[in-house]
Amino acid sequence: MSILIKPIITEKATANSEKFNRYTFVVDKKANKIEIKEAVEATYGVTVTSVKTLNHPALRKTKYTKKGLTSALTSGYKKAVVQLAEGEIDFYNNL
Repeated sequence: MSILIKPIITEKATANSEKFNRYTFVVDKKANKIEIKEAVEATYGVTVTSVKTLNHPALRKTKYTKKGLTSALTSGYKKAVVQLAEGEIDFYNNL
């Protein structure tokens, strides 16, 4: 089971990485903070100081079309914001 699924590279995540040394990942829904910390340290060889997690729920979307009411479901995911120790080198070199 892979805990880290993919990094999130958006404007907000990039600003957090430059200012506060925080990096954002999509992680497995069943992973806890300790497992996420160990996975990041093992994968990238860095020291993690804190981990914050967020659960994004699945959203149901509906719209009206010529054929009638259409509904769809977007998938939910879990996001982890990982803060590294001071003095760590460039983190996205290893991607």
